[in-house]
Amino acid sequence: MAAAHREEWAAVLAATVRVTRDLDAAEEAVQEAYVQALRTWGRDGIPARPGAWLTTTARRQALNGLRRGRTQTAKLPLLLGPTEEAEVDTIDPDTIPDDRLRLVFTCCHPALAPEAQVALTLRLVCGVATPDVARALLVTETTMAARITRAKQKIAVARIPYAEPAPAERAARLDAVLTVVHLVHSTGHTAPSGPDLVRDDLAARALDLARMLHRLVPGEPEVAGLLALLLAHHARRATRTDAEGRIVRLADQDRTRWDRAVVAEVDRLVVAALEAGPPGRFTLQAAIAALHAQAPSYAGTDWAQVVVLYDRLRAVWPSPVVDLNRAVAVAEVDGPQVALALVDRLVADGDLARYPYLPATRADLLERLGRPAEAVEDHRRALALTDNAAEQEHLRRRIAALGG
Repeated sequence: MAAAHREEWAAVLAATVRVTRDLDAAEEAVQEAYVQALRTWGRDGIPARPGAWLTTTARRQALNGLRRGRTQTAKLPLLLGPTEEAEVDTIDPDTIPDDRLRLVFTCCHPALAPEAQVALTLRLVCGVATPDVARALLVTETTMAARITRAKQKIAVARIPYAEPAPAERAARLDAVLTVVHLVHSTGHTAPSGPDLVRDDLAARALDLARMLHRLVPGEPEVAGLLALLLAHHARRATRTDAEGRIVRLADQDRTRWDRAVVAEVDRLVVAALEAGPPGRFTLQAAIAALHAQAPSYAGTDWAQVVVLYDRLRAVWPSPVVDLNRAVAVAEVDGPQVALALVDRLVADGDLARYPYLPATRADLLERLGRPAEAVEDHRRALALTDNAAEQEHLRRRIAALGG
């Protein structure tokens, strides 16, 4: 049942919205379908096509509600095309992939605030319960419930259509979708707070979303780029911490444990995306991640090529975080002193004043330059900026190793 929930939720909800024209009513019908599945499948076994069974059941639930007049005056209507026949006898989610895409574009509409886009995507597309969304995004359940409700109301008030955008605006809207998926993954890849470095549930949800998008819009190179980027991180997930949950730096990770089949998939996706035309930000980030994944060792990484790719990335997506990551690669090509000058410029700019990886990177460079006392101070600055227990423990160990 858990697998059916993860794999089928988006398709079932998207198909049901076509009947209800109402997000809340569709959710209620889909949830009831899963309740029925628990009873029926436990007795009769899982059907050959669980997605079709769930979709048919959910849409019947929705139709029954409509006939009883429960949703005649929909609280949160979605704008759809002309009314379609509510035929539910032989529903197959795989035959209506555009419904899933419409649902994703609705959740990530630019009229919604970024935090609302993320919350709606997790709640509606991934089917994550509101309390779990709240925990993932570090707010109270009450706050998250209100945020999701306001976002749904905004969809109604702003008359946001449940539809794919027109070709002229699709690129901008697709970038918003990819940004949301990437943000979900980043929140799982390194949890903002809590005892563990990784939130595997969120990282897995983001990867599921990226795969779904790649199936739905296979001709979009940036979709392939995002999928490749997430897979590159996924390939080495088992080596990022040790048996006690302590952080293992990239240079010290056991590369024999990296998933080489996934790395090969990353390579294929990156090559295809690069061949499709001028690369965007996700494709370039994926290309950098692929170089790390393919390198035989940290020292054996093609650092010069990494710097070149960061230069390309800066051109299409200027960001102080990109500049910081580029400085790490520059340290391997031109030495830590040159990299330190780049990092000090970022410190002076102040844009990353609350970003813990800025002082942490500076501390690493100072260590390499034989300036341990200064390195300790920067490690302490980084420690004060992170709420993740694994990162805090890692920084304390670094401070202790330097005699701090």
